[in-house]
Amino acid sequence: MRDTMPMLAETDFPPLRRGRLETLQMNLGYLCNLACTHCHVAAGPRRTELMDRETMDVALAFIERHGIANLDVTGGSPEMNPDFRYLMREAAARGAHLMDRCNPTIIEEPGYEWVPDFLADHGVEVIASLPCYSADNVDRQRGKGVFDASIRALRKLNERGYGMPGTGLALNLVYNPVEPVLPPPQEALREDYRRFLRERFGIEFNELFTIANMPIKRYGSMLMSKGRFGEYMDLLRGAHRPENAAQVMCRNLVSVDYRGYVYDCDFNQMLEISLGAADKPRTHLRDLLDAELAGRPIAVADHCYGCTAGQGSSCGGALS
Repeated sequence: MRDTMPMLAETDFPPLRRGRLETLQMNLGYLCNLACTHCHVAAGPRRTELMDRETMDVALAFIERHGIANLDVTGGSPEMNPDFRYLMREAAARGAHLMDRCNPTIIEEPGYEWVPDFLADHGVEVIASLPCYSADNVDRQRGKGVFDASIRALRKLNERGYGMPGTGLALNLVYNPVEPVLPPPQEALREDYRRFLRERFGIEFNELFTIANMPIKRYGSMLMSKGRFGEYMDLLRGAHRPENAAQVMCRNLVSVDYRGYVYDCDFNQMLEISLGAADKPRTHLRDLLDAELAGRPIAVADHCYGCTAGQGSSCGGALS
């Protein structure tokens, strides 16, 4: 896999500073039952990196001391970490709102039948990847049979109350473009998803988040191999909207890798850009238990244009 960092490090992206920290995003490991072409983590079935319980305990202490409102877990498939349930239970006991960036097909894997009931019993907000409502496009991006497995899994979540009025169980879907283009307008696409999934499969959901593909890891390597990396970066830079910078996720979030090291966002984590600046040594979460993070500079590079281009892009979808 080709490294895109040398092409991203030199940047004119405007400087950013962190506001009040509200969300702790934790990557529980790179193990996944899928190996998607757009994956900026390069996760897959052969990855062995997994967060241990000791690191989770540091994160729980951080949540308690800093009064963190949201725990946002990701991967890989975070449910494949053996201590996933431990972390979620303990974080809930500390008052954190739980968010699971779920690859819905994990529910269809042998040994993971417990996932829908566990998530529902603990009121976990599910953010499920379904990069298109077309079976051909989903299978092209994620692998043969993934669309059908995703539909079966989403139905099981609906059966537990997810996406249904009055249950308080949020089911949000995530769209990523197949081609190196910006996502279409989120609101209009959400209604297309809603109409298609409801009419064809009886599936209900709450929101659709449109997220631009980042030119890093597996997706960036694919762009380079096709000779389209420069073209895609020109698109992102040309569509930059300065007003989106006020709402980018890194202003109220930090990202923790499976070893416990902290980064300004999930994308910086994958590029190994240290908290605050690329030329700084890595910072471990245990060293931030009593630190004040508000007002600190955020490390930026050219991939940051992916978050501010067009309608903007974040872990919560479009910014404007």
